[in-house]
Amino acid sequence: MSRYDPSAFPPFAVTVDLVVLTVRDHELCALLVKRGEAPFQGYWALPGGFVRLDEGLAEAASRELAEETGLRAQSLPGSLPVGQTPAGAHLEQLATYGHPQRDPRMRVVSVAYLVLAPDLPSPRAGGDASSARWAPVRELFGEERNDGVLLAFDHGQILADGVERARSKIEYSSLATAFCPPEFTVGELRRVYEAVWGVVLDPRNFHRKVTGTPGFLLPSGGTTTRQGGRPAQLFKAGGATVLNPPMLRPES
Repeated sequence: MSRYDPSAFPPFAVTVDLVVLTVRDHELCALLVKRGEAPFQGYWALPGGFVRLDEGLAEAASRELAEETGLRAQSLPGSLPVGQTPAGAHLEQLATYGHPQRDPRMRVVSVAYLVLAPDLPSPRAGGDASSARWAPVRELFGEERNDGVLLAFDHGQILADGVERARSKIEYSSLATAFCPPEFTVGELRRVYEAVWGVVLDPRNFHRKVTGTPGFLLPSGGTTTRQGGRPAQLFKAGGATVLNPPMLRPES
């Protein structure tokens, strides 16, 4: 180590960016913040920021989420099983982004996280964010995309990668239950799949598939009338993490 010279290497910074997804009013929504400072002042962006010298990546992600939006969807490392948070949210590292020109200030490498949770509250702006909102994904992508919604930096690509990760993972894993409350009906779970995939599913076929997949759902023993009509059976997430057979996404 005596011959190691840190100044021989170009300096660069590390940031965390958060793709926070939830289902609101039967729509898949992403959390966006409006930047209050340059660069890209006034542009919508993903919540996130620079990693401090004394913190880990997960700690930085938790701090930035709380500072910029007031949401706390992540626990401190080691306090809960991997991927679990106090509110039942799902958290996983998404990807790393390091194009030399992705940030006009300096060379910045960003580690993106995907956060999924049910019924997240309305966010409040803070830190260097001037405002925050839930944006329906259909308004950002696809046929109904608003060309005026351009995200800062490369956040459009990061968001697209996070949405596709969520869409693909609910095919072969029990991740869709992360969008549901602790107890939910099959109809509520179906609407999660419909919101994330942007499709309409046949209720009977869906019920048969999810209740017939080993370890996917467990009856909670209760019923509810919150959907109206006859009481519907309540379920909770089973112990399975991988679905066999998978829930294949309908072809568009």
